[in-house]
Amino acid sequence: MGCEMKVIIDVDENLTEECIVIKCQSLDERIVKLQNVLSAQINNTMDLLLYKDGKEYYIPADQLLFFETENKQVFAHTKSDMYETDYKLYELEDVLSKDFMRVSKSAIININYILSISKNITASSIVEFKDSHKKVYVSRGYYKALIERLDERRKVRRGR
Repeated sequence: MGCEMKVIIDVDENLTEECIVIKCQSLDERIVKLQNVLSAQINNTMDLLLYKDGKEYYIPADQLLFFETENKQVFAHTKSDMYETDYKLYELEDVLSKDFMRVSKSAIININYILSISKNITASSIVEFKDSHKKVYVSRGYYKALIERLDERRKVRRGR
């Protein structure tokens, strides 16, 4: 079977709750990613398949502080743990909610967990996270966009 996929919309006025059904011959990585993208768009959250110590974990994306690359491997960080993922950063940018933002070539952060940002004029700025000792460096090229994004969120929360 090739990479083609049919998309069918079946309108049923008798439904009491909308749902999306994915019919597939076998459950593969492509189908799981499709499910994650749809879930993220609909529910504004998603569970990511992550790995640690030879085990698979399904962690809600909204519990993740950040993603970073190291030696061509992408790691997902919670407040206290670190997991591996098969996603590339550019793929995560496509599937994660608007709460996540790229802050360097090698990192995407969840802006909901930012505790502080230390600006360093000569190098990268440092983001510290709530209830965690972990830190991420923000490249100069991404700093202004991050500050603007945080300002927008603050204005929305204040109702302006």
